[in-house]
Amino acid sequence: MENNFSRRKFITTTGTVLAGSMLMNDAVAETAALFTGPKKRYAMVGTGHRGTGMWGKDVLKDYADYVEFVGLCDTNKGRVETAKKMMGVNCPTFTNFEEMMKTVKPDVLIVTTVDATHNEFIVKGMQMGADIISEKPMTTDEAKCQEIIDAEKMTGKKVTVTFNYRYSPHRAKIYELLRSGAIGKITSVDFHWYLDVRHGADYFRRWHRLRKNGGSLWVHKASHHFDLLNWWIESDPTEVFAYGALEHYGKNNSFRGVNCRTCEYKDKCKFYWDMTKDKRLMALYADNQQYDGYLRDGCVWKEDIDIFDKMGASIKYANGVQVSYSLTAYSPYEGYRIAFNGTEGRLEAWIQESNPPAGDEKKNYDELMLTKNFGKPELIKVFTPEGGHGGGDKLLKDKIFIPGTADALRQSAGVRDGALSCLVGIAARNSCDSGKPVKIGDLTTIQPGVKKL
Repeated sequence: MENNFSRRKFITTTGTVLAGSMLMNDAVAETAALFTGPKKRYAMVGTGHRGTGMWGKDVLKDYADYVEFVGLCDTNKGRVETAKKMMGVNCPTFTNFEEMMKTVKPDVLIVTTVDATHNEFIVKGMQMGADIISEKPMTTDEAKCQEIIDAEKMTGKKVTVTFNYRYSPHRAKIYELLRSGAIGKITSVDFHWYLDVRHGADYFRRWHRLRKNGGSLWVHKASHHFDLLNWWIESDPTEVFAYGALEHYGKNNSFRGVNCRTCEYKDKCKFYWDMTKDKRLMALYADNQQYDGYLRDGCVWKEDIDIFDKMGASIKYANGVQVSYSLTAYSPYEGYRIAFNGTEGRLEAWIQESNPPAGDEKKNYDELMLTKNFGKPELIKVFTPEGGHGGGDKLLKDKIFIPGTADALRQSAGVRDGALSCLVGIAARNSCDSGKPVKIGDLTTIQPGVKKL
């Protein structure tokens, strides 16, 4: 982006963004200091890397005054015991979900299982008396989505979907600028996401490689992006037309193995990954693979891979906004480009999350460029705090675990948000299969509205 703005303007803009961030942290700290209530009782189902890390050990480290873990459950009996040790908790472990729920009776159930099983545990969890915290995507097809919608309505329990991307400061700044009318009425969006050959390839090693497990990257990964669009645009998607292909991973190679640790092609495969260097993953997965056969370092060239590695979609919104979206899973660098076109200007960003192009070092801020019609570009620098997902993980968990934390930017996401994010991906996947556009309103009882509810 061209550095075409005055130093005075930069100082004013940056100072405002940093001050806002500090005020938010102060407000959370003040809310936490006032808390005197009892701890909530939490149980977790799914004790893999994500569960034991972000929703396990990290939660206990930062929110011990609010959280008590009363049960852990996983179908892999070795992994759930490993998770208990990693988290440092003294609660019972289970391989039978219903037994856990009946025995420990948690207030809240955290669901971090394979995506395609989320609906089972979300629905049963609510029926057995718990509110739910679910990793994204909420689920993987329209029928399962409807099950969750119906169960929440019938039980009166609450589902929270953990869209941490909403909470990173630069994405919050985009939301604020759009709401302030900085570019007038939004008319269209160009959104292109790039997964690099390290992170992107990892989806093709794991259980995500099969559509039946993760719904394809249209759902598992892109639901993050579709949720951002729904939140930023503040309207509901109505129709999706999409293309997708598997043209790099899977069968698109002349050799393949079973997994990296046992592969005879280690010396010639650019995608060889030495899992033995990661003690945490070895303890969680390799040391417990005898119980379920799951290989965390599966070959990216397996012929059973049936998800897409390049995707493109056109999305229509109820308020008239049109979106052009793409996802590439084998880019040399990781990040995304986005541009919002409006009646009075354009807001855009090129966010490089890892492996930036040569000559561009990793910075502690992200840049947005705002250009008014007939005006000059203005760069807005947004400080990136420490922590996962651009600082978003910490702010998300503050909102979930500290009672009374404010939600001024409507970042907290419930069932409707979770449903609409995955329904865009489900519609895109269905469109790829049928070659036809798919209407969101035909998938579940949720009917899109011009204004986001």
